[in-house]
Amino acid sequence: MKGTVLLYGLIAGFVVAAMLIITTTMCYHSENFQSSMALGFGTMIVAFSTITFAVINIRDRHNYGAITFGSAFAVGFYISLIASTIYVLVWLIDYYVFIPDFMDKYTAHVLKEVKMDGGTPQEMSSKIEEMNSYKELYKNPLYVVLLTYMEILPIGLAMSLLNALIFKRKVKRERFN
Repeated sequence: MKGTVLLYGLIAGFVVAAMLIITTTMCYHSENFQSSMALGFGTMIVAFSTITFAVINIRDRHNYGAITFGSAFAVGFYISLIASTIYVLVWLIDYYVFIPDFMDKYTAHVLKEVKMDGGTPQEMSSKIEEMNSYKELYKNPLYVVLLTYMEILPIGLAMSLLNALIFKRKVKRERFN
């Protein structure tokens, strides 16, 4: 079971890390953050589909066709944790080494969007304050790690829960007379 979880966790981690690099590069240079975010979250869902394959694999090949809700959820949770950790580590390297001014560019994008949507001066002021607080948080690596986990881990947990609900199966007991 551990080998299956590790394999599928690494596959999911590779998928989200590769897409993180691609989408970050796209949005950083083109400043089109919206389509990159949609693509990034879509990729997270695709990557976490590995949970489905892992749960089915463990249920059918290792547990004689049975798996409890708790075991299926644990499989998904550990895969999510592995993939999310890879995602966070790649983001830390990308952010601190290659794009340390990312928050400045993202803030400019957000403020431009508010202005284009006809935001009032009060809305603009509120958004500036919000973005400045995020920029302040991003000065501390611990907050960068926490915010990045908050970006991906809930999706993995939701996929884990969904798979545990769908694929749980009790052991069929034969009756002996």
